[in-house]
Amino acid sequence: SFQYKAALKDDDALRLAMIRLAKQYGRYGYRKVAKLLRIEGWHVNHKKIKRLWQEEGLQPPRRHRKRKRLYHKDSSIIRLRPTHPNHAWSRDFAHAKLSNVRPYKILTVLDEYTRQGLRVGVAFKMGSQIF
Repeated sequence: SFQYKAALKDDDALRLAMIRLAKQYGRYGYRKVAKLLRIEGWHVNHKKIKRLWQEEGLQPPRRHRKRKRLYHKDSSIIRLRPTHPNHAWSRDFAHAKLSNVRPYKILTVLDEYTRQGLRVGVAFKMGSQIF
């Protein structure tokens, strides 16, 4: 049987145009560069641009989120730290299931200053009576 053998296309000019746009617009990804290439008159598919983009290793580095600080630039504090016992408590709810598939809840209360466990409550149904 005869099989069709596709002619290999030379993508060097397209690669150079893509690299030029990637350098000019440093934070652009392959989608925006593909749109710019179409504006310049190239008849290209976004999938081809993505393949060439990955082969050239042109992906810009990911941006990192800024960490939220506990203080403003003028050194004022956003969240006060506890200064004595019973000043601030923290609580945590956990859910789990028994071997008979019955769910239960666990409540833990900590003193933020002493880091001491004040209360641990375990119940199948948890309402205000846990305190």
